[in-house]
Amino acid sequence: MHSTLIPKYQRVMNNKIVKLKAFNLQEMLLVLAIIGILLLIALPNFLPLIAQTKAQEAKIQLKTISNMQTQYRYLNSKYSLDFNDINYEAPTTVKDGGSANYSYEIIEAGLSNFKVRATAVVDFDGDGVFNVWEIDENGSPKQITKD
Repeated sequence: MHSTLIPKYQRVMNNKIVKLKAFNLQEMLLVLAIIGILLLIALPNFLPLIAQTKAQEAKIQLKTISNMQTQYRYLNSKYSLDFNDINYEAPTTVKDGGSANYSYEIIEAGLSNFKVRATAVVDFDGDGVFNVWEIDENGSPKQITKD
């Protein structure tokens, strides 16, 4: 028997045609459907974890800004309303082609207090509510609006 006439799923062994074991299309589709259903069940449970992970970015940046504001106050006896004064460059947001999920702004600054806000530029769970964090002269970030 010539080997080019034998289908790919068959093999000749000791002059006998032996079929190779494999999965058929129905079995593969069934497995994919089961995996898809399991993902649909599990995904809503992971959305809060995703939002918490992305909130770490805001906490870290706000802590950095707070430290820079404190340093600026030691030198100038007041807090600054301008990021340039404290040598802070806000990261580029995902809307502008960067990787940051939050935009940052100094809301108030005076002789003895300041407040900086981080607002999410992405709705992490698709509910229309954007996550908002703030930090003041005490140096601990607080979540104002939970996504």
